Amino acid sequence: MRLRLAMGRLRALWLRLRGARVGAKSLAGPRLVARNVSGITLGMRVEIEHDVFLKLVSSEARLTVGDYAFIGHGCEIDVYTSVSIGAHTLLAPGVFVTDHTHNHAASRRIDEQGIRGGPVTIGDDAWLGAHCIVMAGVTIGDGAIVGAGAVVTRDVAPNAVVAGVPAKVIGSRS
Repeated sequence: MRLRLAMGRLRALWLRLRGARVGAKSLAGPRLVARNVSGITLGMRVEIEHDVFLKLVSSEARLTVGDYAFIGHGCEIDVYTSVSIGAHTLLAPGVFVTDHTHNHAASRRIDEQGIRGGPVTIGDDAWLGAHCIVMAGVTIGDGAIVGAGAVVTRDVAPNAVVAGVPAKVIGSRS
């Protein structure tokens, strides 16, 4: 246990040395891949499990993760402009978050058209279930829960529970 903790803190220190802002006692798991790390800000005691991919596609992209947040193994966060994850928020294994998508007019090849999108904001104390997908421009409110495998294409109200493809409200935290 102590070795795992020490190695996690060393990997977090490595992120800091590469230009990320990393809060005290944060941990980074093995095989973390992070691009353009100068755009990453991690709060205190953030835990990132193994095999996570933090893909900031340009030096202007920004990823902010609040204090005590948890990012489960196999998650991918793909940032073109801005993704913000609140404090005490949990991302279960395999979650995919992106703030952009490809343009797709029929008159041109997709790879020639560029991308568009909008910032993603995930509030405090939210829980994103395993293998859910959060699309560009979405805000997930404080205390919300996203069910496993859901595809979130629209904003989620605070304390709402959503599930399905596309995600729809199925309840609320009481």
